[in-house]
Amino acid sequence: MKRNYYCLVAGLQDITIDIHKLSMGQLEFRQELKLELHPNDYKLAEVLFLPNDNKNLLNILLKREEAFDEKGNFSREVLEQNIKEITGELPEYMNRFIISFKEDEPIIPDLSPENQLTALFYEYAISLDDKFISDWFRFNRDLNNLLTALICRKYDVPYEHQIIGRDEVSQTIRKSHARDFGLSAEISYMDDLLNIAKDEDVQEREKAIDRLRWNYLDDVTFFEYFTIDRILAFALKLGMVERWLALDKEHGSQLFEELLQDLKSSYKLPETFTDK
Repeated sequence: MKRNYYCLVAGLQDITIDIHKLSMGQLEFRQELKLELHPNDYKLAEVLFLPNDNKNLLNILLKREEAFDEKGNFSREVLEQNIKEITGELPEYMNRFIISFKEDEPIIPDLSPENQLTALFYEYAISLDDKFISDWFRFNRDLNNLLTALICRKYDVPYEHQIIGRDEVSQTIRKSHARDFGLSAEISYMDDLLNIAKDEDVQEREKAIDRLRWNYLDDVTFFEYFTIDRILAFALKLGMVERWLALDKEHGSQLFEELLQDLKSSYKLPETFTDK
C-alpha cells in the first residue's frame, strides 16, 4: 500500500509549464524529499535523477569539458573512483557500461556511447518493480524514439541505429515505413505527435512535446492525491519548468541544430567506441 504525504503535497506550488517563477528549484525540492520521504520512496525519487548521472559519467569518460550536473545522485569523486575500480556504489547498468567502455567492447555496437548508456538505463528503469517509474520511462523511451524517427525522416537521415530498445515497439519503429509506424492503435498520442512534428518552429515543437509529457503525468496521477506518485510527477514537472525558464528561442534553435548534427554524425560512427 502506498504511503500518503498529506503535508508535503499540500505545500507544493501550483505550477504550469508556462509559469514564470518557481518557489523552489528541482535540486532544492530533491533535498526536501530526502528529509520528508520514507527511505524506500526516496529511492524511487533517486531513479528520476539517474539521467543526470548518466550525463556526468559520459562527460568524464569522453573527457568533455562540461559543467558537472549537481542534480545527479553521485559525486564526481564517486564516478571517477568507479571508473578506476568498480566499488558497487553505482547501479549495475552503469558498471556494465564502464567496463565495456574501458575494454572498447560496446554492448550494443550499432549505437553511439550516449545511446548505449541510455538504452541500458531504460532497460534498468523499466524493469523496476514500481508501476509509476516503469511506465514513465517506457512512455518517455517510446516518445523519444518516435520523435527521433520523425525528425530523421523529415531531414532524410537514416535512423535505424538511433532507436533505443529491443522491445516490440522499438523494433517496429526501426522497420516500419508507414506514416504512423503502424502504431496508432497502440500509441494514444500518435496523431498529436505527427502534427507536432510538422511544426517548423523548433521551440514550439519542443514545448509541445513537453506538454505531452505533462499531460501524461496528469493522467496517471489523477487519483493519486497524496501518494509518492504525485510527488514524483511534481519533481518531473519541476524539471521541465526549470528547463524552459532557462531557454530562449535562439538557444532552442541552437540545440536543434546540435541535435541534427549529432544524429548525422552518430550514424557514421564505426561499430566501436570513438577514441577516448
